[in-house]
Amino acid sequence: MRLTKVRLGEQVPPRRSIVTMPPAVLAIRSVPPAFKQYKARDMPAFKLLLLPGDGIGPEVMAEVEKLIAFMNKRGLGPFETERGLVGGAAYDAHGVAVTDATMALAQTADAVIFGAVGGPKWDKVPFEVRPEAGLLRLRKELRLFANLRPAICYAPLAESSSLKREVVEGLDIMIVRELTGGVYFGEPKTITDLGNGQKRAVDTQVYDTYEIERIARVGFELARKRRNKLTSMEKRNVMKTGVLWHEVVNDVHQRAFKDVRLEHQLADAGAMQLVRHPKQFDVIVTDNLFGDVLSDVAAMLTGSLGMLPSASLGEVSAKTGKRKALYEPVHGSAPDIAGKGEANPIAMLASFGMALRYSFAMSEPADLIEAAIAAALARGLRTSDIKSPGMTVVGTAAMGEAVLAEMDLLAG
Repeated sequence: MRLTKVRLGEQVPPRRSIVTMPPAVLAIRSVPPAFKQYKARDMPAFKLLLLPGDGIGPEVMAEVEKLIAFMNKRGLGPFETERGLVGGAAYDAHGVAVTDATMALAQTADAVIFGAVGGPKWDKVPFEVRPEAGLLRLRKELRLFANLRPAICYAPLAESSSLKREVVEGLDIMIVRELTGGVYFGEPKTITDLGNGQKRAVDTQVYDTYEIERIARVGFELARKRRNKLTSMEKRNVMKTGVLWHEVVNDVHQRAFKDVRLEHQLADAGAMQLVRHPKQFDVIVTDNLFGDVLSDVAAMLTGSLGMLPSASLGEVSAKTGKRKALYEPVHGSAPDIAGKGEANPIAMLASFGMALRYSFAMSEPADLIEAAIAAALARGLRTSDIKSPGMTVVGTAAMGEAVLAEMDLLAG
């Protein structure tokens, strides 16, 4: 969704989706007819697993819980929730980053809503039970191979970016990151003592054809619903996995997506282009390591990591028609502000909006959340990470409540 107009009464253009029909256009502070019709539908009960995690995770998750309660009250659910421990919180309680019992809950949930993990407190715990291992296990065992990270610059926040307004205003790109392969999971992964005070560390980058094919298809399908352009990024000049990546993406393009414009860039050059001229991109597809780096670069184009949601998706089950999915903000645990009530909840709220769109085909309520966020920002409300002169700085709870208030007005 590109939000270029956020004054009261003006319209918010729709976002395209790879799994839902294009949403109806929403007008801020108006009641969309499609939304009125939506509320009259019979709704199944959706089962959510909430994993707040560490740092600011519990604080921003609390705002999602308020949002879920609001939606249930307004007849937009029903949602049923369970909670579990993950990351450092799970290590403190159970000595592991995520328990088998929590993994069982994740396997049966319709969607996992995830906060953040990690912090200095756990820097010296064994590598295999570090907080981040909990998230990696969730991604691996739920087979969440496709990570979608939108980077959208809300017009009121264009001045918050480190780049010039004209470079970022109206920015609307999507980074599609392969999530279960590559160097984060490749073996061997070792540190060997060579003696004489020397050690050798080894990480292994591994990709098979099928892994590249399926993430390429997600990228092409998403581009086809947007501006019909896909940019593939790798390092084929120095990495054999990059050579294979380039070959397979070209093959998928020729076999099934000739109508989509495809371009290739080396990942380092792509990073430079993201900060030079980001609006040249529509959808970017890349591997696990480069996707991690590039999506954080793209996040800062929008003004703050606190603004960016993400979705991690599995394959659609041929038997049930459903897919495993986990939704989380990009910002991480931010231990420096944890417990202070300063965290920006917008990325967490928007992540729940992505859950509505990608897991539950609830495009109208997802639009409602996004329009409410735009309206709250248009009122001049800012958390400390996106503050600017003349704006009103509010805390986590106040920003969450402001978004809910705007949703209430929009819903009528």
